[in-house]
Amino acid sequence: MEQRVLGRTGRPVSVVGLGTWQLGADWGDVREEDALAVLDASVEAGVTLFDTADVYGDGRSERLIGRYLKGRPDAEVFVATKFGRRVEQRPEHYRLDNFRAWADRSRDNLGVERLDLVQLHCPPTPVYSTDEVFDALDTLVADQRIAAYGVSVETCAEALTAIARPGVASVQIILNAFRLKPLEQVLPAAAAAGVGILARVPLASGLLSGRYTARTMFAADDHRTYNRHGEAFDQGETFSGVDFATGVEAAAAFAALSPEGATSAQTALRWIIQQPGVTTVIPGARDTGQARANAAAAGLPPLPDATLAAIRELYDERIRPLVHDRW
Repeated sequence: MEQRVLGRTGRPVSVVGLGTWQLGADWGDVREEDALAVLDASVEAGVTLFDTADVYGDGRSERLIGRYLKGRPDAEVFVATKFGRRVEQRPEHYRLDNFRAWADRSRDNLGVERLDLVQLHCPPTPVYSTDEVFDALDTLVADQRIAAYGVSVETCAEALTAIARPGVASVQIILNAFRLKPLEQVLPAAAAAGVGILARVPLASGLLSGRYTARTMFAADDHRTYNRHGEAFDQGETFSGVDFATGVEAAAAFAALSPEGATSAQTALRWIIQQPGVTTVIPGARDTGQARANAAAAGLPPLPDATLAAIRELYDERIRPLVHDRW
């Protein structure tokens, strides 16, 4: 699989990674043996980056990754984790003593001496402008608790503030065919600064797989049931903030644009891969078939200009009027 350097980490990673939120919580139950099989199928398909967080299943996702990698010392996987969401979201909680404790917990969960990458996990907006926060992260690097740090953001404005920080190695942001705003300023700014981009929610919580209808129901413990209007966390994390009924209709139109031999989900991933400035895209997978299919998107030919134009037109007509300015 194609490898790209992840910004200021200096480390090459696969253009398709694996997001592991679903292996911890909020997507319905995933059995441990199934989660480990997903990790293994991804590695066998060429994936070299796992994205996780200390809050996914209160550490379950990290522990599963740690268990898997302990049994696969030959797997050269870069693990990007996140911290900050296990406490009340107040800027004063983003301080050095908490950072050390959070990093040490993740190190223990993952079974490593030094974390490859820690990302602030969508913190309150003032955190991005607080010098002491980034001084504390620099201290974690000096302590050798972490090798590098980045941020996971909700808005383009937060991303641009973070990119201006000299120590920020990467930015994780929602980017998909239903969320195009980062293309305007964030990706060019990141490329100019040498900051890596991890594109999350690439399938708009599954909408862009083309598998859902207006009658599709999700489990009660699935965020696609309980967070459609931002009841539990930022609305943009669920269906990219798009109304479900609108999203289903737009997803059907998107699926019709898929080239022969590619699924709708693979087309959505291929679209992200070829956006200038993107380092890696991190779709989730609940089973080995999904993991392999996602990885296979890296081997598809680039989408032709006519398809790119049609995707833009679909966004401008059906999605942009509803969500563009919000993010």
